[in-house]
Amino acid sequence: MTHSDQHRTEIVVGLVATPPDHPARVTARLAAELAGLLAEQVDASVRWAVRQSWGEVAPRRDGGADALLDDLVQRCTDDGWDVAICLTDLPLQADRTPLIAQISTRRRAAIFSLPALGLSQLRTVRAVLPYLVGAVLAGAPGVPGRRAPVDLTSRVAVIKRTIGDDDDGEVRYVASRRIGRARLLAGMVRANRPGRALLGLSKLLVGAFGTAAIALTTSTIWQMGDALGGLRLTVVMLLGLSGLVSWLIVAHDLWEKPGHDTPAELARMFNLGTILTLALATRVSYVVLFLGTMLTAVLLIDTSVLEQTLQRPAHATDYLTLAWIISSLATVGGAIGSGLEDEKTVRSAAYGYHPEPSDRADEGR
Repeated sequence: MTHSDQHRTEIVVGLVATPPDHPARVTARLAAELAGLLAEQVDASVRWAVRQSWGEVAPRRDGGADALLDDLVQRCTDDGWDVAICLTDLPLQADRTPLIAQISTRRRAAIFSLPALGLSQLRTVRAVLPYLVGAVLAGAPGVPGRRAPVDLTSRVAVIKRTIGDDDDGEVRYVASRRIGRARLLAGMVRANRPGRALLGLSKLLVGAFGTAAIALTTSTIWQMGDALGGLRLTVVMLLGLSGLVSWLIVAHDLWEKPGHDTPAELARMFNLGTILTLALATRVSYVVLFLGTMLTAVLLIDTSVLEQTLQRPAHATDYLTLAWIISSLATVGGAIGSGLEDEKTVRSAAYGYHPEPSDRADEGR
């Protein structure tokens, strides 16, 4: 550190990930570069220090954004920060409209709801985070730093800015009601990591493959697939996948129930996030199962044997149809296999569930 650096005013910015799951990964990516972005876009005459920390695994749900902001005030005081920014994957709302960000100059804090950004979360947060810090500094008493232009409405599509009625330094950025809700659901699935749910349900896929292997040896299934048309095969597939998702939710208690600390609207959003995550994971599993079943059928079932059973010339589409009906029926066997999964692994697909991080002792480093 040079002599001039030692005499520059230092501003400490705390980044809090609440809960410490998906937001913690985003925070870790941003912490290393945020100081440079703040010097470039907010104020180069001060020395910026960025601290990253973890919030509660199960934050208060009934208080919404204000509850998170109140917690940030305490973190600012306890850790000696000048500004606190909370990144959360809670689907926050303001008057039933998705809330993207809320700034409180009085509390020297701001929150950012990652799922409200849709799929491009990291890129958008990197672009607007300096503006949030600058906005807090602009009205916070006793904190140096010049104002950065708050231009979130031009950097995040389809949002608008609202100011608190009582002029208490509260500024909210909300999304449009229709497009914002669609983007919020997409962001919730992104934050819920459907790839983790897919990899975690390995025994489900093994059970489905076992069922498919047995079904391939049954000529009755061949005849059934030949007799069913495309419409009925589609219905069977959708019923099998819907039944699998329902079984996973019921068997592993993934359904979020409204309560005194979980408003009904928030519970509905959690359940939608869980259903969409499981639906995506099970559909990818179905594609893998379908391809594996078709390959096995081509290798093991000779065309002459298939023609003898169907009593007509066999075509490539017959193998596709065979793999289609067997994969749909095998999802029932996959549901049985899912009962053997580790409970913690399956529970990770529930949007409202966040396990305690194993390295929590290292937080704040």
